Amino acid sequence: MRSIKFVLHTAAMSIFLCGALAQAVSVTGTVTNKTTSKPAAGDKVVLVDVQAGMGEVAQATTDAQGRYTLNEPGSGPYLIRVTHQGAGYFIAAPQGGGPGDIPVYDVAAKVDGVSVEADVIEVETDNGALRVTERYFVHNTSSPPKTEWSPKTFVITLPPDATVGGTVAQRPTGLPTSVKLDPVGAKGQYAFNFPIQPDEGQKDTLFQVEYTVPYSSGKFTFHPSVSLPTQNVGVLMPKSMTFTPGAGSPFRAVQEDPGVQTFVAQNLTPGAALEFTVSGSGSMPREQQGAGQQASDAGGQAAAASGQPGGGIGEPINTPDPLSKYKWWILGGLALLLAAAAAFLLRKPVGAPGAVGAPSQGFAAAPAYPAASSPAAKNAALLNALKEELFALESEKLSGKVKPEEYAEAKAALETVLKRALKRNS
Repeated sequence: MRSIKFVLHTAAMSIFLCGALAQAVSVTGTVTNKTTSKPAAGDKVVLVDVQAGMGEVAQATTDAQGRYTLNEPGSGPYLIRVTHQGAGYFIAAPQGGGPGDIPVYDVAAKVDGVSVEADVIEVETDNGALRVTERYFVHNTSSPPKTEWSPKTFVITLPPDATVGGTVAQRPTGLPTSVKLDPVGAKGQYAFNFPIQPDEGQKDTLFQVEYTVPYSSGKFTFHPSVSLPTQNVGVLMPKSMTFTPGAGSPFRAVQEDPGVQTFVAQNLTPGAALEFTVSGSGSMPREQQGAGQQASDAGGQAAAASGQPGGGIGEPINTPDPLSKYKWWILGGLALLLAAAAAFLLRKPVGAPGAVGAPSQGFAAAPAYPAASSPAAKNAALLNALKEELFALESEKLSGKVKPEEYAEAKAALETVLKRALKRNS
């Protein structure tokens, strides 16, 4: 009898311990300073609970070798954030005991090698107003690599009477994140308090702002501001609208597109005088298939605009395409989709404890998108966003816009979160 009791007691304890271990998984990793190529010692590392409004659930400090260990209290999903010299760096908490290694960079208010690859201005009319979506693709090729970050990291100039809507920023290897745009200096000047990390391969930092301006007269003149060396300033608008460049402005039209007009000015230096006027009315095409075709055609148009060989419909062979990298953002609407998903994941309800809204992290104090009213609604929103992102990923694979290894890694991560969302939603 004692033997039976002992076995039962041992079995019960084993089940209890297994359950406890399942609920408390350790994540270990190394934080490496890629500016110095040395371990980052003394950095704060935090485990962030996505489902709890980005609340901090565990903390650690890296040792002399840059190592840390965090205990996950549940099944997640979680993010891991490390703060180095005031700037935050995120990764998704690894699954299955994988290493949570995180690269960081030294920080400076200004670094050499920061430039704008493209300032893309998309214009359309909406109920008597002019609706504008402006996206800035910013390179950081500093050597040694450093992060440029300050309360006024990236300053932009909008029309003085602009009403700002949603603002989004994206790190080279992260999701678009709802951020706060701070007024600075003269009217119409704003700053993104968001780090410009060094490029990761072909991936750079994205800033996006949506705004409206009064349009009762049916005509409006823009004066884009160039504060950094800028490779391209592009204007996209419906075919039904009219584009008139200002005197001396180097804009020129690229070849015709079925539904969108494109005008490009290239190789601009800080302080360059730019001006253009738009008139008429119209909306940008929304059809997914049409957007994909227009994006594909943008390659030949950009080549024609730059005077390079291979212009025309389709992408020129062995010819650099200055618009190919960001054409999906221009016409595909993927920015808004991912921004909505990221805003859902990375927001904190107003007044909730543990909110991530400190200026050093670059997140908005309040979400740019309305919060779901219940856990079930939140799960459904996440589920829909993940499904759409999987669809976009498959589309990019078919069109050859994503490398096989990047596709496999992104799909595995998305499927993991999708399965959890499905389980919670069932």
